[in-house]
Amino acid sequence: MFLIDSQHSPAGPGDNTAGAELDALRARVGREAHAARLVELLSRAARGHEDAFAVLYDETVTRIHGVILRVLRAPDMAAEVTQDVFVEIWRQSGRYSPEKGGVLTWMTTIAHRRAVDRVRAANSETARDDKYAALNVEPAFDRVWEVVERRIDTQRVRKAMESLTEIQREAITLAYFGGYSQNEVAQLLQLPLGTVKSRIRDGLIGLRDALGVAT
Repeated sequence: MFLIDSQHSPAGPGDNTAGAELDALRARVGREAHAARLVELLSRAARGHEDAFAVLYDETVTRIHGVILRVLRAPDMAAEVTQDVFVEIWRQSGRYSPEKGGVLTWMTTIAHRRAVDRVRAANSETARDDKYAALNVEPAFDRVWEVVERRIDTQRVRKAMESLTEIQREAITLAYFGGYSQNEVAQLLQLPLGTVKSRIRDGLIGLRDALGVAT
């Protein structure tokens, strides 16, 4: 009878599959641990712990600044808006709810919204001046309509996003709000590229249905 030494036996297809599954499990555990850490830091920040907020800032500022810079394309302005965003995150920390998605997704959404608001403010100021000069329309009325219109769109999209799974929300937020490529999203979320593509596709279908957009 011959004994097979498992340490020196050749690896078969099953071993490769098991190794890939183990790597995927480790990656998922790592993501969950990091997500839980961010929740704890934000929760402590909401209770007034400045040291926790400082750690949260250090761990996320590069990502948040990158999201803002992709929208504004101006380093000085992006740095200014980044600071404003973290002030808002500090003030709004007590309103965060894990049921609405991960902390990083929540922060990224705030960052993108503030960056878009800055672009709109700059564009609307010029457009409003031109419109007033041409039509003699009261600028205050334009500002009110702009705010109402933006809130309607934001509320509809936010409600629609809540109907998606957490992974779908994160992938779409990074890809369409953060401006990351699908390869970059896969790396950030530590997921296979095919999985990210399918999550984005399914999420967009869900958004289309929730918003009632015809194709």
